[in-house]
This record gives sequence, structure tokens and C-alpha cells, in this order.
Amino acid sequence: MNRLLALLCLSFVTVAATAADKPNIIFILCDDLGTGDVKCLNPEGKIATPHMDRLAKEGMTFTDAHSGSSVCTPTRYGVMTGRYAWRTKLQSGVLGGLSPRLIEQGRLTVANMLKAQGYSTHCIGKWHLGMDWQRTGEVSALNIETPEQVKNVDYAKPITNGPTSVGFDTYFGISASLDMVPYCFIENDHVQANPTETMKLEMNAAGDRKSFTREGPGSPGFRGEDVLPTLTQRATKLIQGKAAAAKKGEPFFLYLPLNSPHTPILPSEKWVGKSGISLYADFVMQTDDTIGQIMRATEENGIAKDTLIIVTSDNGCSPSADYPKLATFGHNPSAIYRGHKADIFDGGHRVPFIARWPAKVKADQKSAQLVCLTDFTATAAEITGTKLPDNAAEDSFSFLPALLGESSEATRQSVIHHSINGSFALREGAWKLELCAGSGGWSDPRPGSPGEKGLPNTQLYNLESDIAEKTNVQDKNPEIVAKMTVQLEKIVADGRSRPGAVQQNAVEVVLRKPTPAAKPKKKAK
Repeated sequence: MNRLLALLCLSFVTVAATAADKPNIIFILCDDLGTGDVKCLNPEGKIATPHMDRLAKEGMTFTDAHSGSSVCTPTRYGVMTGRYAWRTKLQSGVLGGLSPRLIEQGRLTVANMLKAQGYSTHCIGKWHLGMDWQRTGEVSALNIETPEQVKNVDYAKPITNGPTSVGFDTYFGISASLDMVPYCFIENDHVQANPTETMKLEMNAAGDRKSFTREGPGSPGFRGEDVLPTLTQRATKLIQGKAAAAKKGEPFFLYLPLNSPHTPILPSEKWVGKSGISLYADFVMQTDDTIGQIMRATEENGIAKDTLIIVTSDNGCSPSADYPKLATFGHNPSAIYRGHKADIFDGGHRVPFIARWPAKVKADQKSAQLVCLTDFTATAAEITGTKLPDNAAEDSFSFLPALLGESSEATRQSVIHHSINGSFALREGAWKLELCAGSGGWSDPRPGSPGEKGLPNTQLYNLESDIAEKTNVQDKNPEIVAKMTVQLEKIVADGRSRPGAVQQNAVEVVLRKPTPAAKPKKKAK
């Protein structure tokens, strides 16, 4: 690990930046939280989110923010590396809880970059980027493992190539989504308690149906309801423990990827019924409370002023939230946007993005600048005075000038969207080009469905006049389709979108490839 960090330190250059300019950084990544679930972003929403609302009131809200993908693993790869995940071997779908490491050996991550800048680095929460378990048999590498494969791991043996191998000093959390095996906590490179039992968790899925997560190994006494409170407690304790050093100019980075409000929808007992709407709404409220506890931990320990807190989500809300039931209360997790998690439509990847840094960021600000979660790496680099090398953060643009109110000029001119089945879209200005006939995900028209048949294989929307993506105008604007297609092809072929030397993608990236229909929600999280 030390040798790897030494090599990485040689690959980028530090420019002038004093300790006082380096804030503590807390990046909170909610799981499947819709942009319409946050009250300050959706005044018509019916779920109370007072802590996120306060964060926005005391900081800046980016209103045109997008995840790198409409599902979680590829978005998390982008957060950590500043690179689109479709440049890797993962071309569609997500990893499982037993999948091997996705982040390539030697690739710069935001964690090892900040570590080289004197930060202590910590990850608490849902990883879902693969780690190398001690396997005794075959385990799927690029998708969720089969029921038979969950037995092909020696859980008592140390885990390699997890979060502590990519720049984090410490790790505590779960390997993937909470509806994936194994049902246990991991601390650094080992399970906290050997998962010797066979268990499954209640999903609390849409409507009154009873369903359960995948059956597999779990630690004795492990309960899904305990995960979010445990992660919250760990995070607040870490902040308390790091506060004294932070005041002395020794900053910390906390990456806090939550398990909520993703399935299984399991709010703690004290939160059940709080919303008066549904268990999903209760879980969103509990998620907001976690964010409030993190905010208070920085405030009570005297480090709030010099701490940058970012709150966002890995993709749009899942249909497991039960959109029809929420609609009866007048609530739409996707707000005014079409689609939801897994889709190429904006409901799949437009996410909340709120940042507070009292020492530098003016209160109650909004920015309409286009941002992507891959931009976190370049922003952290600019904050710390790090010059990124050409072979790192290829798709990352710093939003620091906008955050500080120094410039209204956009640093990112376009963004590429990616759906669960591997469909591509390019957003540039008001225009959004989608290289598929339907949703590319779980909403209608689904890939391969009767509703998709006969539709044009290209979609073009003007989001300035049609934010809900209702009217496909590709036939009326062939020149825009042609121009944007060429631009998309260039970004793919160059191996980067940030200016610099051409880089290589890990595999050939096919923009219009035949793909099977997206799997049902209960089989692909």
C-alpha cells in the first residue's frame, strides 16, 4: 500500500495550498434518494427533510446535477476515480456483494490523492465496488452472484483489494447493497462476525406484498434495521475523534455512502410511521436525520466552519419506493423529471447535490451549472492544490469556481449518461440525445418490450422547453443529432472528456449494442 501511494505521489504535482485552505471533506452518498424527495428541491414534495433543507440554506444547491450512471456501482466508480465507469469492463448492470475489485490497480482515486495531501481518509458505509474475497469456487465478476455461488467464499479469511487498498486508512460497512449477501459488517479487511447463518431480510417492497432479499450467509444477530444507525454512530464517532487533529491543520476525508433509502426499506422502529405516508417516506426521513447528526457532529466539535459537507445520491429513486402509493399523497420522488432509477431519462440520474462550507461558501446559494458526480475528484484536487495527471480523473471537471461564487462560467460543457442496460445519452446545453428507443431501464417503454417496438432508435429532447422528455424531436433536428453523435463518439474514442492526452478505455465501447431487456427490479439492484 505504501509503495503504491509513493508511486501515485510521483504521478501528480502539488501546487501552492496552505493547510488553512484544506477543509475537512465529508461526502455523503445516499442510496436511491430521488431529487424530488428533498423538500428544498421539490416544494411540492410531501416528505419532511429539515436537515437537508438547512444544509441548502447554509450552503449551495446545484440544480442540474447528475450521477455518472442510473445505477449504483458505476456511479460509485466515478465518484472514487473521476472517470466514467463505462470506460471499464463493466458495460451494464452492477456488481454483486461478492464481486472482485472493479477499481484498477494503480488508478488514482480521490482517497489516495487526499491521503497524499496529508488527509486521514475513512470510508464508512456501502462499498459496492468489489473486493477480493477468498474464493473456494466460481463467483460472478461483473454481475450479481447466483444463489449457488454465495457458498463459494471462505468468509473467515481476510479480504484483499477492498477500500483500504485504494487509499482509505480505515473502512467499516457492508460490501454492497443491503439486499445482497453477505449480511454482515466488514471492518478494514475482515468480517466483524463470521456469517455462519443463512438469512434473508424483509424487503418491505411496493404495496402490501411480502418479499425478501436474496438468501445467503449472515452474521448471527445481524438486522437490516440496525445498519443505518450503526453507520451513523460510526461516522459521528469518527468526526468526534478527528476534530482535535483537524483544528491543528490535520484534515480528514470521510466518504459516507449510506444504505438508505435503498431496499430493503427498513426504517428503525422509532421512525416507522413518522411520515404518515409510507415506510419509504419514513426511511427518507431517517436518512435526513442521519445527515443532521453528521452536521451536528461537526458543529458540536467546533469544526463546521472548515468542513465541506456534500450530500447527494447515487442515482434516482427506485420503483420499489412505490410511486403509485406516494402519488396518492401528492409526492413524486422524480419531481418533474421522467423515469426513475435505471433509466436513461433524467429521473434515472438527476440527483440532489447540496454543499456546505461556511468558511468559503456563501449561504443560500443556487447554481444551475451542469455537474456530474465524477467532478468530485477534480474539485478536491483544486481545493488541495493538486494538478491531476493525464491518466487520472479523465471525466472530472472542478466545480470549485461555482461553489465559491467566483465564476458563473460552466467548467463542464456536456455530460454522458448511462442506463442499466448500457444505453448512452449525451447532454449538451438544452439538448439531450439518447441512443435508444425506450427507457434503457425499468420504466416504460422498457428495452425489448412491445411498447418499445416501432419507436425510433434515437431520441432527442430540448430540456429547456420539454424538461419532462415528452416529445421526441429527433426527426425535426437531424443536424443536431448528427453533431451530438459525433461529439459523443469523440469523447468515447478519446478515453477522456477532460482536456488532455488521449487515453485508452479498458474495452471497446459500443454505443449502439444489442442488449437484453433490463431484469426485473427484484433481481437487479
